[in-house]
Amino acid sequence: MTKRWVRVTCIESVPLREGREVLVGKRSIAVFNLGHKFLAIDNHCPHRQGPLADGIVSGNSVVCPLHAWRINLESGDVERPTAGVGHCVRAYPTRVEDGVISVELPVPSPAPVKDSQPAHTLEPVTSGEVA
Repeated sequence: MTKRWVRVTCIESVPLREGREVLVGKRSIAVFNLGHKFLAIDNHCPHRQGPLADGIVSGNSVVCPLHAWRINLESGDVERPTAGVGHCVRAYPTRVEDGVISVELPVPSPAPVKDSQPAHTLEPVTSGEVA
């Protein structure tokens, strides 16, 4: 799997000590402004899928607005009620360039083309022809 940087929002869109949801394709990501840095995690709590972007930021963590699960914004690990296997969300690297927040997202690699199947090619259209 490869990764790519995706520009998601302007820094002004995420108030200090708050989170905002951004959508990249079908992926819902919560972006948080900690003042000195921006952090991003999947927007759904592993407990009951609560919207983490709407949670309360406390230190480097967010408290889910539904059932008060506490998620570390740097690692995505659940800090409360208990840490455990499967109790985490994906955390994404972030960077800011020219006032725009970017998130590094995984991109599935294209499926390899089998040698037994010929590649489909398109013939070029010259001026005046209709394809």
